[in-house]
Amino acid sequence: MARKPNYNFEKRQKDLARIKKKEEKLQKKALKKDAQGNDIPETEGAEETAAEGQPGDD
Repeated sequence: MARKPNYNFEKRQKDLARIKKKEEKLQKKALKKDAQGNDIPETEGAEETAAEGQPGDD
């Protein structure tokens, strides 16, 4: 007699693979964004310190 297929196991494996792929895609996207945006935080910090040093903001 043949074994009965375990559809729940197969579905769970597909779901895990889908979740893993999605997480990898998000990590890759975050690394790409970080690589492109390294200069942005430095310029924002410089603008904030320049704004703090201006007279008349008191």
